Amino acid sequence: MPVTHTSVDAEAAARLVAFGMRPKQLPARDVVYGELVRRYAEDNAFKALAHAVASGLGLMVLEVNQQAGAVLAAVDESIFEIKMDSYARQAKIRERRETEKVIHGLIHLAAAALAYPRPDDLANDTYIGRVSVEQVDAMVREAARMLDERAQQAEANNDPLADAPELEQAWRAYARRPAAAATKDGRMAADTTRGMVARALRFLADQGFLVPVSDEQGGTYRTTPRYQIQVRELAADAAFDDLLALDVVAVASAGGTLRAASSDTLQ
Repeated sequence: MPVTHTSVDAEAAARLVAFGMRPKQLPARDVVYGELVRRYAEDNAFKALAHAVASGLGLMVLEVNQQAGAVLAAVDESIFEIKMDSYARQAKIRERRETEKVIHGLIHLAAAALAYPRPDDLANDTYIGRVSVEQVDAMVREAARMLDERAQQAEANNDPLADAPELEQAWRAYARRPAAAATKDGRMAADTTRGMVARALRFLADQGFLVPVSDEQGGTYRTTPRYQIQVRELAADAAFDDLLALDVVAVASAGGTLRAASSDTLQ
């Protein structure tokens, strides 16, 4: 039975989606991938077919370009959706209690806010952010301190905050944990907050969102176009705006180097 043009197109569209599921593969490093990305940009029928293939697999195409490749996101209940248990295995998280899940959510939220603290950063395709373990830890700790003060003031005014108890427990649990401690063999203790942040950033690097650049500040990473596209989606979340509104992120230079405000809270 001869292969029809439609089936060839479907195979090509599926191959483009498959490339997108390999987070560290880029069009610049693969001729076939680069050609599929070019076709996606120039052929609306092929673009629609790629979206249909992705949708059938429970995926959404966020963007396709030569810098990032095909960037995909799993829809709710998709087989490709990363559940906490799966994330816990990949990030080597020992405990999977609800509070622990929320803490890791806060860490990822802080990393994104540090990487792109200004709307212009997300809009500029050439912008490269940097984040470090110490920066993320400092930001979450400072946010926890500010939220704890807010909660105490609200309680004093007999006006409890409307935040979910789970979230309040997570902030307080994070603040109570030590920032850093070493194991007997000199490694970062897994149950410290910096240990948790380090695992989260390594996970993002494994997904092609960050690239390690040095061991400074507990581990420093630069962002990738793939991460920028993902954070653009996250920026629509109210929690992202709420975290930035706390004003615990500051831009230290015109070049965009970032630091966590009030980093002395780690001392």
